[in-house]
Amino acid sequence: MLDIKVIREQPDEVKRQLARFAIDGAVVDRVLSFDERRRTLLREVEELKALRNTVSKEISKLKDAAERETKIAAMREVGDRISALDKEVALVEEGQRAAMLDIRNLPHPDVPDGQDDSENPVIYQEGEERQLPFPAKPHWELAEALGIISFTQGVKLAGSRFYVMHGLGARLQRATIQWLLDLHIRQGYSEVYTPFVVKEAALWASGQLPKFRDNLYRDEESGLWLVPTAEVPVTSLYTDELLEAANLPIRHVAYTPCFRKEQLSAGRDVRGIKRGHQFDKVEMYRFELPENSYAALEQLRRDAEECARLLGLPFRTKILCTGDIGFGSAKTYDVEVWAPGQAEWLEVSSCSNVETFQARRANLRYRPEPGAKPEYLHTLNGSGLGLPRTIIAIIENYQQEDGSIVVPEVLRPYMGGIEVMR
Repeated sequence: MLDIKVIREQPDEVKRQLARFAIDGAVVDRVLSFDERRRTLLREVEELKALRNTVSKEISKLKDAAERETKIAAMREVGDRISALDKEVALVEEGQRAAMLDIRNLPHPDVPDGQDDSENPVIYQEGEERQLPFPAKPHWELAEALGIISFTQGVKLAGSRFYVMHGLGARLQRATIQWLLDLHIRQGYSEVYTPFVVKEAALWASGQLPKFRDNLYRDEESGLWLVPTAEVPVTSLYTDELLEAANLPIRHVAYTPCFRKEQLSAGRDVRGIKRGHQFDKVEMYRFELPENSYAALEQLRRDAEECARLLGLPFRTKILCTGDIGFGSAKTYDVEVWAPGQAEWLEVSSCSNVETFQARRANLRYRPEPGAKPEYLHTLNGSGLGLPRTIIAIIENYQQEDGSIVVPEVLRPYMGGIEVMR
């Protein structure tokens, strides 16, 4: 959520920035209309309360019973008016908050303009679009031939976009998760294991609601929601707490399964495990002092890149343009790995600085120094990594001509020393 002071004091600049996303500036005018009405009502309430206080003092000094009763009756009417205004203020504040929740974050100056993901500039790359010395197969052919993924069983159990991992496939998935967690702990992140369901407030706080409501799974009876990413529960770990600057940064890493109603175009990504309604992900998250957050974003990106590097996967990093950057992000890097079987780059990590956008929603504050006024901190998140696509890249890059798959060296200790999946 944006700072109302910024909208109030720099409306034209906010409109200019939103125009980079093809967003009509009328949403800013709507917020300001609520804001002006709210301030007008509050002034009237304050004036009436001041009048009531003054008259109440006068009443206590009056000796004439009739005059006293007349003024008491008048103050009852003032009290009724104050009560009505308080209710109207609450409604206006609710409307203003709803309008503000619909406004996306503003972009950092580094964010380039662009229409869609095809215009995201590559800023770093290690490795090329690897061509294998034999015809590369896609992961779904390799996995089914090895018996490590069953798509038919997934459909049998839960419908389309689900699959079952067997044997060494399931073990590779588990090994990769454990290795990623251990790596991020060595990088300085503290592991947390959070619930896989959350209250609705956590989704508002992280910026998933209202924009992504149709993509989320919800249990109607309990009102709990399945997490679409560990970013959601981790964002709200310190809601309504006042952190001390000396205790920042706080860096967490968390594994969760993620649940999303993927809305797919007909014929797009219909095969394999690239897009599903349930997938695993390891997520890095940082609570930072505002002055340090962009240096932290660069470190977050390097931490994600290190995952791909140690796995021996060709990767590249892009900065997202205005046509592709997420709703809550001020600046985002995507790390992509090469998948030779599909001949495409796959996004396995998205690293974002959302500045105070989530902190204002979640009431995440810190005290700069003892006795100082609390301020909102900056939050950052980054996949480290998204498992389905990482598994795709491992299978397709490490495939052998006979259909076997070499296990990346860093994962072998987690696979019981197995070097090749046959």
